[in-house]
Amino acid sequence: MKRDIENRADIELLVNEFYRKVTEDDVIGFIFSNIVKMNWEKHLPIMYDFWDNALFFTGTYSGNPMNLHKHLHHIRPLDSKHFSRWVDIFLETVDDNFEGEKASLARQRAISIAAVMEEKILQYRIEQHLL
Repeated sequence: MKRDIENRADIELLVNEFYRKVTEDDVIGFIFSNIVKMNWEKHLPIMYDFWDNALFFTGTYSGNPMNLHKHLHHIRPLDSKHFSRWVDIFLETVDDNFEGEKASLARQRAISIAAVMEEKILQYRIEQHLL
């Protein structure tokens, strides 16, 4: 039986496994390796803080992921398939490693975050075309 997400170490495992899968993915991996050229030493601790706050309400994250994704969208337009694939990989990673209340919350938060991001990015795209 798998255990639930219980602490920062579990968050780090989840995030590390998720991004390992993302970088190998045919649909979204290129965004991180070719478009953004991600600095993993900088990015991963930010994501640990983000998910630590999302699941345990620690207050460790301060940032504006929406602005970052809008900027990314300027460089390389994002669409529904990118958000859908991100969610699929995240849910798979949670399911591969954890089960329980916090694991369910992580799944719910990922789905909600992706939906809001996608909606705002698509709305932003429409607004930019109207200008």
